[in-house]
Amino acid sequence: MSRPRVVIISGNIRRPSRSRGLAEALGAEVGRRASIELKSYDILDAGPGFGSALARSELPLPAARIVDEIEGADALIVGTPVYKGAYTGLFKHLIDFIAPEQLAGKPVALTATGGGARHALVVEHALRPLFGFFAALTLPTAVYASDADFEAAEDGAGYVVTDAGIRSRLCAAADELAGLLATHSRGAEILRRSARAVQ
Repeated sequence: MSRPRVVIISGNIRRPSRSRGLAEALGAEVGRRASIELKSYDILDAGPGFGSALARSELPLPAARIVDEIEGADALIVGTPVYKGAYTGLFKHLIDFIAPEQLAGKPVALTATGGGARHALVVEHALRPLFGFFAALTLPTAVYASDADFEAAEDGAGYVVTDAGIRSRLCAAADELAGLLATHSRGAEILRRSARAVQ
């Protein structure tokens, strides 16, 4: 039996980024709880020309491959920095190319980062409704972290979560996602069929 495929997609537009660091920290926690195949992407991986694509057929090959990976994943971990109270425009642009039925019933873990606590509700007021449209199964525990919750990694290649409360939420979300991956395949297919019938 093949391992479940979990895809991380982060809406950051620069590297290194706290958004990718947070999403990958969650992916690592899931990997400690379940045998998974984990892949990680951000907007920069979509390649030049991605932002000007108006149809899926116009996507540059790297972006098309990311969309295929998202649709073929058994679960997603999504993250975004918060700009002006919402996810980044290029993150939404990528999501716009996903066929809605491909996310129906799929477990999705929500993460976001911002400059301070005032942006924390973006996961509930922006990300959760977005994936609700797709009939995705968003995890109960979402994780938001602000700049003060991170330190630069020793190698300078990223950021490490240092806040104990955020680490605790990462563990709770990882427990939920690992549990769903263990029991979810049959239920997900039922949800997908139901969503297709409604749409």
